[in-house]
Amino acid sequence: MIIRKLFTFEGAHIVRNCTSHRCSHSIHGHSYTVEVFITGTNLDNGQMIMDFGLMKGNIKDLIDSFDHAYSLWRNETDEFKSFMITNSERWVSMPVSPSAEAYSLMFLYLIDIIIQATEFNNGEQNVEVSSVRVHETKTGYAESFRSDLDWFNYKMEDIIFSDGIKSEWKDSEMYDKLKEWYNSDSEYKEKNKLFINPEIQQLV
Repeated sequence: MIIRKLFTFEGAHIVRNCTSHRCSHSIHGHSYTVEVFITGTNLDNGQMIMDFGLMKGNIKDLIDSFDHAYSLWRNETDEFKSFMITNSERWVSMPVSPSAEAYSLMFLYLIDIIIQATEFNNGEQNVEVSSVRVHETKTGYAESFRSDLDWFNYKMEDIIFSDGIKSEWKDSEMYDKLKEWYNSDSEYKEKNKLFINPEIQQLV
């Protein structure tokens, strides 16, 4: 069984090295739609794989980070990077050119880590993100699947969020804490989940 949660953001980028001249040479924006697909191996006490409300926290903060933000490829010239960082409060530095494919892979990777770092307390079992679909336009989207993580080749440290973005998160240190947790050994990670979901009083 699969559940799906939809998010949106308005973002800007340049996709260097792509075929389309306008896309590769000029700053432009899109109204993005992001679909996150979650699986599990049973239904919880509320007869859900995972309560949709649980995706309104760190996962929502993560995707909302790209709203009204410029996605900056770290291989841009120093002059261009300095200009964007100086003149925009909201920017994300990425290790790859910010295509729809790159967004879908990055969101899949980071949401997977957020779920790994979460303790579920309402009978959920083996909750996983199965895929992430990013619509760049009404007619085109990119979708990444768990198997794509096998060849995904960058790390959390390669993604940098501006202070202007982090200051709007519910916890401005969320990403730093997540990086520290993820880079710990497996035994520590298993015993010390970073995000603890509430225990729910059973009404029936």
